[in-house]
Amino acid sequence: MSLRAPLRWLLAALYLAAGWFHLARPGPFLTIMPGWVPLPGAVVLWTGIAEAAGALALVQPWFPALRRAGAIGLALYAIAVFPANINHFALDMARTEAGLGGGLPLAYHIPRMLLQPVLVWLALWAGGVTNWPFARRRP
Repeated sequence: MSLRAPLRWLLAALYLAAGWFHLARPGPFLTIMPGWVPLPGAVVLWTGIAEAAGALALVQPWFPALRRAGAIGLALYAIAVFPANINHFALDMARTEAGLGGGLPLAYHIPRMLLQPVLVWLALWAGGVTNWPFARRRP
């Protein structure tokens, strides 16, 4: 049995939940937005919509091309939000350094940073865009 379909559904569920949180509770996302991002409220809104749309495209069974497009969109999304993840990391480490507390620890941020490329790959693999590293080599 292939793990691709169950992981596709798991990834879609995670992105759908994240999209819902972006739309229903944008406050935490606004606090980690880098200052150079224009219209942060609109960016949070549209990232929530993008997450939900990508998740639904990833699991719909009728159009393989739409599934692949959703996978590519989610991979690009994971790359696009990386500056916010870095900013969140920097903000929390500055809080810790200043003794203010309230931020998330390194035990949260380091795995999150390391897993970001995995999320990019997982979206592409689960969506059927790539078979790497599981493709069979030709003799």
